[in-house]
Amino acid sequence: MTLVVPFDGSDLAEAALVRATEFGKVFEENVLAVSVIPKGNADYARERDWIEQNEQFDLKTVVSTLHKKVVDLCPSADFRHKVVDRYASSGSISKHLRKVSREEDASMVFLGSENAGRLVSSVSSVGPSVAADETYDVVIVRDRSPAKIAKLQNASPVKNPKSDFYLSE
Repeated sequence: MTLVVPFDGSDLAEAALVRATEFGKVFEENVLAVSVIPKGNADYARERDWIEQNEQFDLKTVVSTLHKKVVDLCPSADFRHKVVDRYASSGSISKHLRKVSREEDASMVFLGSENAGRLVSSVSSVGPSVAADETYDVVIVRDRSPAKIAKLQNASPVKNPKSDFYLSE
């Protein structure tokens, strides 16, 4: 099984990737960052800082930028990208993310989203649609700051197979 992270390079996507990687260590599962790229949509790419304001859209540059961000944050994570139509809707993008999650037999999807967990959702967010799929659990990351990674690492059952609570006297 795999932990999947929809990744657009935003602060919340980065936080979700870091958290997924820490969960992956604890659960001994692979982490896959997935980016969905609207082909040739320079405005979309600029809004997400995939390319500079004066730079032309180049798919290789965009993929390279996203891949480098993933590797810089979590070298053990795998990376995959999907290319969609230039003006793909958030529904189309989330459809691709759900498909990859099912193909990878995702056990959890880590969504970096400010609104995926709220009753009212933004029309432009892929979070609510990806979160609606029942074939995997969803972890919603709404805090941009790093998780308490040191505490998680120190508490990992991989390092401490038995807690003091369960030791016989």
